[in-house]
Amino acid sequence: MKSSIAERMAFYASDKFDAAFRYDGRDLGVSCRPGKTVFKVWSPLAERVELRLYRDGDSKACLKKEMLAGARGVWTQEFQESLHGMYYDYLVRIEGEDVETADPYATGCSCNGGRSMAVDLGLTNPAGFEADKAPAPAQERIIYELHIKDFSYDEESGVPKAYRGRYKAFTVKGTNGRYPTCMEYLKSLGVTHVHLLPFFDYGSVDEAGDEAQFNWGYDPVNYNVPEGSYATDVKDGVVRIRECKEMIQALHENGIRVIMDVVYNHTHSEDSWFQRLVPGYYYRYEEDGSLSNGSACGNDIAVGRAMVDNYIADSILYWAREYHLDGFRFDLMGLLTVELMNRIRRELDEEFGAGEKLLYGEPWSADDSPMEDGTRAAQKQNVGFLDEGIAMFNDDTRDAIKGSVFYGEEPGFVNGGKETEEAVLHAVTGWRDGGADYLPKSCNQIVNYVSAHDNFTLWDKLVLSMHRKRPNFDLRYRDVLAANKLSAFIYFTCQGNIFLQAGEEFARTKHGEDNSYCSAPELNMLKWNRTVEYEELV
Repeated sequence: MKSSIAERMAFYASDKFDAAFRYDGRDLGVSCRPGKTVFKVWSPLAERVELRLYRDGDSKACLKKEMLAGARGVWTQEFQESLHGMYYDYLVRIEGEDVETADPYATGCSCNGGRSMAVDLGLTNPAGFEADKAPAPAQERIIYELHIKDFSYDEESGVPKAYRGRYKAFTVKGTNGRYPTCMEYLKSLGVTHVHLLPFFDYGSVDEAGDEAQFNWGYDPVNYNVPEGSYATDVKDGVVRIRECKEMIQALHENGIRVIMDVVYNHTHSEDSWFQRLVPGYYYRYEEDGSLSNGSACGNDIAVGRAMVDNYIADSILYWAREYHLDGFRFDLMGLLTVELMNRIRRELDEEFGAGEKLLYGEPWSADDSPMEDGTRAAQKQNVGFLDEGIAMFNDDTRDAIKGSVFYGEEPGFVNGGKETEEAVLHAVTGWRDGGADYLPKSCNQIVNYVSAHDNFTLWDKLVLSMHRKRPNFDLRYRDVLAANKLSAFIYFTCQGNIFLQAGEEFARTKHGEDNSYCSAPELNMLKWNRTVEYEELV
């Protein structure tokens, strides 16, 4: 007889469940090295698990083998050989029903992520990657938010066509154009960190499809695998790994640290590998049995449960170790917990040194979400409970300077808003003067910004609010240009971390589109000729 969602939720939340099945080993997934490959998967309710091996991402299974049940819900199978490059999945039987699933702990996958891949990670390193390290820390952090496809999709980028919109674009040395673009431009700009929108494997783009597809990538499928649509070969699961590492290596060589935008608050679909292996455990549910939707994306990950927290912390440590990443930005951090964020901060500090890895996130959620007992949401009002080394986007600073992100015509200080002066003064102090209903431990916990990928670009917001009757986003308004400069002047002189959206410094426009998450790449891409047209703003 099948158990109900309510019965499962009660069991998962019980001390009895954790006592029997919590697994703190950091070896789930596949360990692949010369002479040995070990598969481990956590599925405590399973009655049977079958491992299926494939020679490529599309063919039929060449080998099927029963997994061996072990303690704490872990199933294991070993081979006395390296299976590097082999694809695999599992057939799992729970309550009498068989379901196919990939491995949520996998570090490689097939095109579009439907099968996992066994990877000897040492074989994926580009030349010199073992010696790669982060540039020395700068006196001040200046973070530049960038989408991988936006960076080089424009023909004016000068990047070879085969590399446009891909990881490899970052490796191009000199684009031989009339003016600096891409990496040359970034280096000349003087930013200290590049924040890359999500580049783990996500579900909204067909990796085998055409280049006209676009998405920001906030819909994760395989958390520990780079997205394939940015690779030059989507069929070979090793290529995306190597080229992603080449991108990070190239940024480091040019003196720029790399921050990964991570989305651990929800998955692309409820029908995830998590759900197939342990139904109901990884998600939050309302009392009526419906999925919680504090993410506004259809589901919320059940942060606060032992194995959920273990997964997220281990995933962060994996990316930091294997890909040499220098920091992480947490999407909808308000759906995560103070306890988990502090744990991640602590574990990164223990391994890499205090403060070496930058952590910050959005201290809000799209809606309410049921939290686990004994946890606090990592929201703005709880910033005092967060470690001083965890920062938050400050929407109060953002809205004080240029007005609400939700109402295009509503102005802030720089575009004619009334009674905004006091808020701007609070922003200058990093909100450490009691000007809000939260109190950061220090200005290190504040990320100052006026625009990001969400909502209107700064230029579009200023045009909409200052030329309401007939806004023309392509017109070079002198008053909008002045307001754009003033915006930068204010938040660049506020206490805290500095953050800007790519192109903000050359009047980036999306022609009034405030949610371009799946718009055409031509609308989203950085138009490099604007660096010349708006040179005085740059």
